[in-house]
Amino acid sequence: MHIIAEISGSIQGALGCLGAALGVGLVGTKAVEAVGRNPGASGKILVQGILGMALAEAVAFYSLFLGK
Repeated sequence: MHIIAEISGSIQGALGCLGAALGVGLVGTKAVEAVGRNPGASGKILVQGILGMALAEAVAFYSLFLGK
């Protein structure tokens, strides 16, 4: 029974990291599109992109640390 609990925790961590990776990818994609449309706003877009990626990465940490 203990092995099933470990496997389910690993699955939870893996899915959380997968979601974070998809979120970071989407934020990066949209930031590049936005800079392509308006290169003058690249500084503001960079700041917003970094904040969005950091918040998406927090999901991975929550799933890894709270899944145990």
